[in-house]
Amino acid sequence: MAQYENYTPYITGADSIEAVNTLFRKVYQYMAIGLILTSLTAWLTASTPAMLRMFYTSQAPLIIVAVAEIGLVIFLGAAISRLAASTALMLFCLYSVLNGITCSAVLLVYTSESVYTAFLSTAGMFGAMSLYALYTKRDISSWGSFLYMGLFGLIIAMVINMFVGSTAAEMGISIIGIIIFMGLTAYDTAKIKALAGSADMMDGEAFGKIAVIGALELYLDFINLFLYLIRLFGKRRD
Repeated sequence: MAQYENYTPYITGADSIEAVNTLFRKVYQYMAIGLILTSLTAWLTASTPAMLRMFYTSQAPLIIVAVAEIGLVIFLGAAISRLAASTALMLFCLYSVLNGITCSAVLLVYTSESVYTAFLSTAGMFGAMSLYALYTKRDISSWGSFLYMGLFGLIIAMVINMFVGSTAAEMGISIIGIIIFMGLTAYDTAKIKALAGSADMMDGEAFGKIAVIGALELYLDFINLFLYLIRLFGKRRD
């Protein structure tokens, strides 16, 4: 969403409020579709012996899927202005399916109760931060630089801990990850809200594309928040 980075903290007026409501109905609808596709794909992968053999007999298939996911996110962010809204939505759905394959590991490692609890906790925390960003009149645009710096540091810490293997460091990383993605949920929600009031949003095609890219950003916030929560509190299978 780099081409949409500059925005004002909030907007007012009847037309702007209607634009915000219309945009977020689409954003949350697309996000829900993405989460459903991810959940169904994860369940199907984890419960189908043939798919388990395909993706967990060796690491190569999962690595290919992970690389494809990264490529899709980069491509969507860079090419959104040139894509049709329908094409962008299709690619988002494809990304959600691929992410479901990689997220199937969660269902294999953690108990069902842990997965349900983490998902419900994520939904509550995500909803609270998103609602805060929708209704606050505070300028939270300054959060972005600190959150992305924190995210960069978090990635470095995760890479280092892959070699160190510290349990305490893993807990600390999970706690910081939760805080960062709660903040990003609010920041991204506020960014999408402000975009609804921009002049170029009046075009239906542009409106649709921003809905897709907004759904992708909030989807990523939700998924990452869920993963850090289950790493911190989840109970592993025996």
